[in-house]
Amino acid sequence: MRGREKKKRRVRGDRVFAFANLALLLLFTGMILFPIYYMFIVSISGSTNVVRGDITWYPQNINLDAYKTILKNESLGRSYLNTVFYTVAGTSISVFMSALCAYPLSRKQLYGRRAVTFFIIFTMLFDVGMIPRFLVVNALNLRNTVFSILLPGAIDVYYMIMIRTFFQGLPEEMAESAKMDGAGEWKIFSRIIVPLSKPVLASVTLFYAVGIWNSYLGPLLYLDEKKLYPLQLILRNIVISNEMSTMSGDIASMNISTMNIKYAVIFISILPILCIYPFIQKYFNKGVMVGAVKG
Repeated sequence: MRGREKKKRRVRGDRVFAFANLALLLLFTGMILFPIYYMFIVSISGSTNVVRGDITWYPQNINLDAYKTILKNESLGRSYLNTVFYTVAGTSISVFMSALCAYPLSRKQLYGRRAVTFFIIFTMLFDVGMIPRFLVVNALNLRNTVFSILLPGAIDVYYMIMIRTFFQGLPEEMAESAKMDGAGEWKIFSRIIVPLSKPVLASVTLFYAVGIWNSYLGPLLYLDEKKLYPLQLILRNIVISNEMSTMSGDIASMNISTMNIKYAVIFISILPILCIYPFIQKYFNKGVMVGAVKG
């Protein structure tokens, strides 16, 4: 009898915990999704309702003039393409360089790998700062070029350590067997290690992509030509500096306000990441946890 009562209590406690856990997850999900939803309904609502603050749970006087204005604006379209290029090219370079750096550091036979790892981690703990980095970029004549966005942050030490830790968890027998068959280090890396490391590489790819997509400080420091501006820098100028001179004529002729434009630009800027994330999310648990737990 006592065993049955304990079992019932345990089952009841598990149900209460599961219900409370589900309620908290739904609450957190709502807190994350509601700002995105609110930005969208404001961006498609009439300017009068937006200015009066009538928008709460659903849009009013729906119109898509804000998005039409954005698509017609040449600077926004160019900055969007620039951001896509920076993200694709920068992520490719960063993932390749991080994996290329992580592979030799994961091999036990590399002489001095502990010292090299120490100096690499040292750069993560003690960053040089904004001004020395700017001086280096300027001295290398990289300012006002795409390379000023792609190269300075090519390797993030934390992500490189994640990849190295994952590489260390792979069986060494596979590399030894490939060496016996005549494979070199490059072939082992490209044909064996990389295909087996898709979980961690997918996770790091998304981390790099989100970081580059949302970055505006680097472009703000290194770019003076507006034709090279990414979307986030244009968005920063719109939201913070309120620079909408190029769209003032379109706004005056349509039923939209500056708030419609701001929220429409913000929503468009986060839309690609929202679309890509579900396809890579399945790799997160395996990739991130392996890189985090194993030292």
